[in-house]
Amino acid sequence: MIEVYIDGLTQPYNPGGVATYGFIIYENKNKIFEESKIIGKGPWTSNNLAEYSALINALNFLLKENKQNEEIIIKSDSKLLVNQMNGKWKCHGGLYAKKYYEAKELLKKFKNVKFLWIPRELNKEADELSRKAYKEYLKT
Repeated sequence: MIEVYIDGLTQPYNPGGVATYGFIIYENKNKIFEESKIIGKGPWTSNNLAEYSALINALNFLLKENKQNEEIIIKSDSKLLVNQMNGKWKCHGGLYAKKYYEAKELLKKFKNVKFLWIPRELNKEADELSRKAYKEYLKT
């Protein structure tokens, strides 16, 4: 089983701040990959855009590693992302809409993906990675 923890943030204000993300992938409880990146800064950024960027990059990594037939659980503290991906909430537009549709298309390539909302306290590792990317931005 594969577990993916994702997180995104936009600092020091949302929307329009510096958007970053982090994610960690575990396979059978062993960490196989992690990533943290800066998306950018400007009026087009939001925390939801950052969350969806984390999801898309994690899914692309899994495709590259031929993991699309594995059982995958994606864990996030974003109720918006989890409820939208589970089909409970609709996407009504917004700064992240393009990423939402990109994620939905990518998911068609996977056999068994589930989304699970987790409290922020259980997502500390992904949160730390998104904050690490923000700190890197501040150094520039």
